[in-house]
Formats: sequence, structure tokens, C-alpha cells
Amino acid sequence: MMYVSTRDKKNMVTAAQAITHGLANDGGLFLPQGIPSFSIKDIKSMINKSYIDRAVMVLSGFLTDFTEEELKRAVSSAYTPEKFGEVPVPLVQLGNNTAVLELWHGPTSAFKDMALQLLPYLLTMSLEKTGETSRIVILVATSGDTGKAALEGFADVAGTQIIVFYPSEGVSDIQKRQMITQEGNNVNVFGIQGNFDDAQTGVKEIFSKASIRETLHKNGFIFSSANSMNWGRLAPQIVYYFSAYVDAVKAKKISLGESINFVVPTGNFGDILAGYYAKMMGLPVGKLICASNNNNVLTDFINTGKYDKNREFFKTTSPSMDILVSSNLERLLYIVSGENDVKIKERMEALKATGVYEITEAERNKIQEDFFGAWVDEIEVKESIKRVYDDYKYLMDTHTSVGYRALKKYRMLTDDNSYTVVLSTASPFKFSDAVLGALENNDRIKGAPFDILRKLAEKTGEEIPQRMLALEEAPVLHGRVIEAANMENIVLDSLIKG
Repeated sequence: MMYVSTRDKKNMVTAAQAITHGLANDGGLFLPQGIPSFSIKDIKSMINKSYIDRAVMVLSGFLTDFTEEELKRAVSSAYTPEKFGEVPVPLVQLGNNTAVLELWHGPTSAFKDMALQLLPYLLTMSLEKTGETSRIVILVATSGDTGKAALEGFADVAGTQIIVFYPSEGVSDIQKRQMITQEGNNVNVFGIQGNFDDAQTGVKEIFSKASIRETLHKNGFIFSSANSMNWGRLAPQIVYYFSAYVDAVKAKKISLGESINFVVPTGNFGDILAGYYAKMMGLPVGKLICASNNNNVLTDFINTGKYDKNREFFKTTSPSMDILVSSNLERLLYIVSGENDVKIKERMEALKATGVYEITEAERNKIQEDFFGAWVDEIEVKESIKRVYDDYKYLMDTHTSVGYRALKKYRMLTDDNSYTVVLSTASPFKFSDAVLGALENNDRIKGAPFDILRKLAEKTGEEIPQRMLALEEAPVLHGRVIEAANMENIVLDSLIKG
């Protein structure tokens, strides 16, 4: 399996090279030339397998540079019971035709752990296969969860440096605390004055600037990414769609071969794109429901075919989705355009120059065959958290609430009551002020973050993740906040001047 850039399909690399470099030198995203095919028989064979064995099956189709034994070793090291519990991604039923897939049982209490606990192993093996001897620089822009998950995965990994940029006023108190207390001799964390899009734009520009790459190469460094721009980040996310499906079959909620829907709260489009790949591989998926918060650029795009980031940016209680430039959409556009790399490059240049591009009617129709877009405001987020807790005694975080409410809207507008899985992307304790406020019919609760954690636990009887509680006494190691325009200098200073 070879990989091509969305902006120049003659730019072709192996899986190991795609993982090592993260982003193509032309600014495009790597994606596989072909899609492995899974039959119903293949899917049936997963039912009684462990999550580790399911992961090896799915990843083997994409990561053909690696032997099955290598993948088994990497996956087994990533998804240990000590990190994820005995069931890494439990499927929790809410009524007869709805389930929640809990993706937050890893070390940082967010779905990003499902990929970022595995990526360091894939990257280490990729370096060996490519013969790369330079030190890898993992450059990350985060809206909250990716940063900590990447830091947790790469801290003190030999041969790597990791630099994380986050919007200093655009993440939850717990998310910020997780990042600024991160230990590790190879770790740098910076807040930026701006939002996630500013951080992401800065990282992309640094990646694509030849002069920076040359300077770093002379000093023994090369860039890679832990964002979902890196195929090694996205591929592991495909696995849990298959796992959710076969667990629903195993629980006798659906019959084998029956199509189901998935709802994905997303801002950068990577998580839902993984579901699209699962569907292309043969998983019986009906609709992929793309759930947005007030920053509803994706909903508008799916419904109209016009992408326009020139709009008001909202800070919401679901900050990991506070994004107006959705990087992974580029991979979907490449597919629905018939792999027209010239057209993709033109659109991405238009987005950078004007903030707008528009796709053809035929492309929009293709997208709407598989995707449905819906957005949810802050009042609806609060209402859904309380309603679900009152009805099911199930505690959702704000992002999961966006997904759940979007599903209600989808069903109301379409009369489609198919069995549906809502992806739950974070522990409710990561956003405890907003969650507790919703349960108490209050605005976001004020007070010390760890006092609010305890109040939420007392009210619901839910257990606070121990690693989260430990943050209360952890010293702040990364308190610096910079201007977004200074990111390039910070990277060079951190790596070369030390």
C-alpha cells in the first residue's frame, strides 16, 4: 500500500514514510492509494476477538510495511489494561436503538488516546524501516485533547522532541492543567494568544516552509506530526468503528450485515473521516452524522457545498470542537473529486487566501449520500446533559452532548430510527464546570477546578479518574504564552538554542 499527497499524487511514499513525515512537503495530507476490503465474513470473525486482535486486522490492510507480528507487538503495548482497563472502548446502551461508544478510558481521559498511545510505537518502527537517523520533532496544534494525549504518548520517547501549541484561553481548566504540568525531558508546551485555528495555521506553515526544514535538517532534526494530519494518527481510529459494530452484533442489538449509523462530534473532521474509511472498507454503515457546536462551518459545508471560515468564532463549553478550519476535510475532498489533486491544491490555496472555497453539485451530492450535518447550541448542550442523566443516569461530557442532540435532530428530520452509535470523546470530568452547571440548571459553575470535580463526583456518584485528581498537586512546568506570529521562532529556539 502506497500513500499519495492530496495536493500532488505523484508525491508517493510508503506507510512508514507517511508516518515519519506526517505531512507532505507540498502541504498536502497523505492518504492511501487504495482501500482494503472487508467482507461480512471478515467482520464476523472479529466478534469474539479482543480489541487488540481487531486492531491488528484493520491496521494490517493499511500499514503493509509492517508485519502482523510487529503490529501485534505495537498494539499490545499501546492498549494495556493498566492504561485502558479490560475493555478499551465499551459500548453502553441508552435505550433500544442508541448506544454510546466510550473512547475516553485511556490515560488522558479523551478519545485521542486511542491513536496517540499507539503512534509512538508506529513512529519508532517507521524510523527503523526508513533508516532515518535525525531526531524527530513532533509538532502539535491542539484544541485541548490532542496536546495532552500526544505529550503523554511521546514524553521521553527516545529520538523525539515534542512541541505543543494550545490556545491559552480556549481550553478547559483541566485540559490546560494536563498540558502545563507535563513532565519529560523532550517536552515543550506553549499557550498562544489566539484560537485553535491560529495554532493549526502556524503549525502547517512551519511544516511547509522549506527554509525551516533545511535549518532543522542541518541541526539533525526532521518534522513529524501527532495531529490527525498524520495517517498514523487517523488509521487507529478506524478500528473502533469496527469494534463498536461487532460489539452491537455480539449484544444482539443488530444482526450481522445490518447497517447502523454513527454520530461524531467533530471540529477537525478526523474522527468522522475514520468512520468514512470504515464504510469504504465494507463496514455496514448508513449515515455518518457530523455534529458541530456553534462553530458550525462543517454543517454549513455539508448542507451547501460552500466552505466559508469567515465567520464569528465562538468559545463554547465543547472547546475541542471550536475550530473553523477542518484539516481532514481535505482528504474527503480528494476522494469525492475523483482524486483531482490539482483541484484540491487550488481549493486549499483559496481557503488560505480568501477563507472560502466551493465544491461542485456532484461532489456535494456524493458527500450527502454518506454524511448528514447538524449543529447544536449551548442551551441544547446543557439540556441534553441533564435529560440523558435524568432518563438514563448516564453522565455525558459537553462534546458527547453535542453528538446526542444532533442525533435527535437527525431522527426528527429524517424519520430514520436505525440503530445508532454516538461517539463519546471525553470524560465528563474534563469539563466538570459545564457538566455540573447543566445538571443544576445553572450557568457554568464557578470555583476552583478540583473543587468542582469533587462536587460533580458527589452529585452523581461517578468516580473521578485518579490521574486527573493527581494534577491538583502537580507543579506547573510550562507557563509561557506567546503570540501566534512568534511560533516559528519559538520552534527554532527550542530545538537549536535549547
